[in-house]
Amino acid sequence: MKLKQRVVLLAILLVIFIFTKVFLIDNLDTSAAQREDQRAFQRMLAGLRVALEPRLEHTLQSPWEIAAQWVVPREVYPEDTPELGAVMHAMSTKRIVKADVGYKGTQLKALLILEGGQKVVFKPKRYARDYVVEGEPYAGYDRHNAEVAAFHLDRILGFRRAPLVVGRFVNLRTEIKPVATEQLLGTFMTVGNNTCFYGKCYYCRETEPACADGDIMEGSVTLWLPDVWPLQKHRHPWGRTYREGKLARWEYDESYCDAVKKTSPYDSGPRLLDIIDTAIFDYLIGNADRHHYESFQDDEGASMLILLDNAKSFGNPALDERSILAPLYQCCIIRVSTWNRLNYLKNGVLKSALKTAMSHDPISPVLSDPHLDALDQRLLSILATVKQCTDQFGPDVVLVEDRMTLSHL
Repeated sequence: MKLKQRVVLLAILLVIFIFTKVFLIDNLDTSAAQREDQRAFQRMLAGLRVALEPRLEHTLQSPWEIAAQWVVPREVYPEDTPELGAVMHAMSTKRIVKADVGYKGTQLKALLILEGGQKVVFKPKRYARDYVVEGEPYAGYDRHNAEVAAFHLDRILGFRRAPLVVGRFVNLRTEIKPVATEQLLGTFMTVGNNTCFYGKCYYCRETEPACADGDIMEGSVTLWLPDVWPLQKHRHPWGRTYREGKLARWEYDESYCDAVKKTSPYDSGPRLLDIIDTAIFDYLIGNADRHHYESFQDDEGASMLILLDNAKSFGNPALDERSILAPLYQCCIIRVSTWNRLNYLKNGVLKSALKTAMSHDPISPVLSDPHLDALDQRLLSILATVKQCTDQFGPDVVLVEDRMTLSHL
């Protein structure tokens, strides 16, 4: 064989070797990632039931100190949380030492300080479980039970970006009024035999109070994030205008995602993939009201999109608002870990998992069966949307490997 032919043959063999090696390494990496996703899913299922009991593993720390130490740039609580039940038990039972009007916003809420100095946001019950909110997907009052359900869905999806939420019953006469500020106390009234309050907010009206059953009011409490992690508010790139006849650009421009990808913080880092995770989360719960979002301050796009204020959810189980998924179907990218998790939740697993996760909550049953059934149907729509993307662009473009190493230092 001539020297030239040998060189060509060696070059061909070298190329084949390199491609084979790369292919094998990629397959090994993919398999390893899939195995880890499967193990993480099994761990999540094993830890779904959270019994609310006061026992703490670290007896020298308060539940508030433990929860504060969980918070890092990419998660609010870690995957392994043996003390989650104890923290949530404290949220639902600790004595209320102060009550005030809620922080600024459009919906009724109260800011409570629990024994030990922990802030929580209390959202009162406004609707029965089977009430259907008609109209626009963002219509109606906040739903306290939606906050509870959304927190547990965040656990199931493996995002861990939603602050802790638990249901709680409070006696307005004996627990709230004696420790209420004058501003909050001035909004209390009696309607029939029920104690009510209307608070202070953009849409709060004396004519539309939230009323207890007698003195006992059902609601949800959301754990306030530690003050050492100040929040920064951002306009959601797929936010609505909320003005009749005026569409946002994303509602008529199918190439809108290309423009988003050129702007900070979506041009690099994890934020755009967080937006798409959030669209999936919001579509499942029926939340079309995420006009803004929060991250940690001065993060330069590196921290997570925090899943705050999920109460405009689970309003109408028959309404599947596809526009919520616009970031997914316009960008046509999704994290591999998110894609794997969604596939593991098929065939009724999602409904069963959420029902199990919420079973120990003080206000259980948290959701009516139609809402649980709707979750499984919406999951199928998400999977079909991703398939359309992979059919059009190929899985190598659509499925993005983006596993962030989480630091707990």
